[in-house]
Amino acid sequence: MQVNRSAVERRAATLTARRTVKKDWQAAWLLRAITCIDLTTLAGDDTPGTVRRLCAKAKHPVRQDILETLGMAGYGIHTGAICVYHNLVPVAVEALAGTDIPVAAVSTGFPAAQNPLPLKLEEIRASVAAGAREIDIVISRAHVLLGNWQALYDEVHAFRQACGDAHMKTILATGELGTLRNVARASQVCMMAGADFIKTSTGKESVNATLPVSLVMVRAIRRYADETGYQVGFKPAGGIRSAKQSLDWLILMKEELGDDWLHADLFRLGASSLLSDIERQLEYFVTGRYSAAHHHPMA
Repeated sequence: MQVNRSAVERRAATLTARRTVKKDWQAAWLLRAITCIDLTTLAGDDTPGTVRRLCAKAKHPVRQDILETLGMAGYGIHTGAICVYHNLVPVAVEALAGTDIPVAAVSTGFPAAQNPLPLKLEEIRASVAAGAREIDIVISRAHVLLGNWQALYDEVHAFRQACGDAHMKTILATGELGTLRNVARASQVCMMAGADFIKTSTGKESVNATLPVSLVMVRAIRRYADETGYQVGFKPAGGIRSAKQSLDWLILMKEELGDDWLHADLFRLGASSLLSDIERQLEYFVTGRYSAAHHHPMA
């Protein structure tokens, strides 16, 4: 499996230049982006109160007056999921009771994935038992860096078994994999092992989601779908903070994978502060004025 870095970077650079989204369409695409956000809090100072406030924002991500002006007040717009650490899963499950917003838990020794395998498997099972419907697992980067593809397959397959009916999003931590070729091969192996989604980053690496890396991963998804008929989802995460960036990733999905990947069942954006900027842009669309960022608190 070969990857031409210069060709990848050239294609990634031209994607957003070839297609622009303006006016009414931009508002519609930003609303779609909201429905694909995994609204995330993964900080050392997370508390139950923080998670409850975030869940409230997930249920009502845009101010009602903005939705009414856009004619979208009755459409039940909410984020794609809430993503938290394992110990806060029960809090999120309780806060989201009566909604169809799933709780996602990071697992398997997130973010470094240096725990022994039995502990990783137990963590997955515990999060599922606590009510998490989605599990964001992290691969052992050493398997990729050493070219031990069978070990990577075996690890991810074991995670898949532990997840049971829960959706499994597989974090590659691409900023620590060395080469785009490694990213492509790791994507392929993880999909073969049963990943429902492949995800760029933990958000804790020095380099997180980039368009060139994302292009390599979505091309792997497209190839896998062509060969097997099975659709795997994609989740960029880390450093996605602006409404403009969310449009860039939606354009990537539409151009490379098509409309099926413009929905939350096959596309997510891992972000913590992105929603505030999208809401601010929607307010500008409605009023013609930008408000201060603190008028759109995350929680």
